[in-house]
Amino acid sequence: MNILIKNILALLPNGAKTVTVYIRDGIITSLDAEPENFVASKTINGTGKMLIPGLINAHTHASMTIFRNCADDLLFNDWLFGKIMPLEEKLTGEDCYWGTMLAIMEMLRSGTTSFIDMYYFLDDLARAVQSTGIRAVLSRGLISSADDPSAGERKIKEALDAVEKWKNIENLSFMLAPHAPYTCDEGYQREIAAEAKRQNLAIKTHISESLAENETIWEKYKCTPMQLLDRAGLLTDTTVAAHCVHVTDDDIGILSNRGVHVVTNPVSNLKLANGIAPIPKMLKAGVKVALGTDGASSNNALNMFRELSLLTLIHKGLNHDALAITAGEGIAIATKNGALAMGRPDLGEIKTGNVADLTILDLDRPNMQPINDPIAALAYSANGSEVETVIVGGQILMENNEFKTIDAEKVVYEVSKICERIKTR
Repeated sequence: MNILIKNILALLPNGAKTVTVYIRDGIITSLDAEPENFVASKTINGTGKMLIPGLINAHTHASMTIFRNCADDLLFNDWLFGKIMPLEEKLTGEDCYWGTMLAIMEMLRSGTTSFIDMYYFLDDLARAVQSTGIRAVLSRGLISSADDPSAGERKIKEALDAVEKWKNIENLSFMLAPHAPYTCDEGYQREIAAEAKRQNLAIKTHISESLAENETIWEKYKCTPMQLLDRAGLLTDTTVAAHCVHVTDDDIGILSNRGVHVVTNPVSNLKLANGIAPIPKMLKAGVKVALGTDGASSNNALNMFRELSLLTLIHKGLNHDALAITAGEGIAIATKNGALAMGRPDLGEIKTGNVADLTILDLDRPNMQPINDPIAALAYSANGSEVETVIVGGQILMENNEFKTIDAEKVVYEVSKICERIKTR
């Protein structure tokens, strides 16, 4: 499909300006200058609207929408081991398919075009991604077991089987995902690192999310979680590390030297009382930082505009510095940096040659007027309700708030049945 977006205020790499955008075969072919032999099969009037790169949710657990609003106001260990993990044991692959479908609905509705996920039942997650057209990087959470040493091997095989089965799907790719330092012993971490290198796969993991995690690792290994994963070979320039809340200056040095992509999750870290990651310090040290929501069981929402707003506000107050993270820096973290974490430098910016993963916002909203500074408006005024149209790879997935690839009523019905069966209510 060739798409023409006429006279729209667009967030470009060098600022916001009104342009006409030409999209051919899923690629941004030109800005303003009409390409030769271009015939639009779809024309969008951009007057009164704003075009931005699709937001990238660089860390989530999409299936966990099933657990939304059912494990709240709990201490981290009580939340994870006492409530969430017992519920997860009841899930089937079909459950995860519908939970992921609901997550995709919510992400598209609030302007997210790509997400990086870690969970189980990769075939079912992949089905949801393929059927909706959203872009995703999937990974199977890998956990070692002292009681069953072969369990870790089976999980790696499950992950690699899915990689082979779903290869060559344009909007879908994979990583290997050691869940966390406290759920993977050092030997298993080394095994995963070696397999990732053999298969040329990136790594997805959680690091230093809680103080309890740091204490557990210190007690067992006499080092920080970061140091443990580094000596196991898991930290490279293709590693995506969620949270990194309780990190030392030496840890930050490791992240910078190895080129690790850190994904900060402000709402989840606050809600579980785990703290606030030292993002300004990481940025000053040259660490690559992206933004994510985490799962709906620890966040309750998968709205990247809420994360963006909190990211750009909380560090100002915490550091008594109004420039700690500016609106422009926050938007880059939520778009371009997320694309780099995905291994997709051709996403995250509106420029010629990039893939057309785009979000259109309706500016005719009281909270968006007057649009004096479009960049500030995105970080401090927008809340996601302004999202009107979403395009992924040149395919319109939502137009005028109507899903084009999802039966929303059926998704909500199926998720409700799952909640009744596993007793989340």
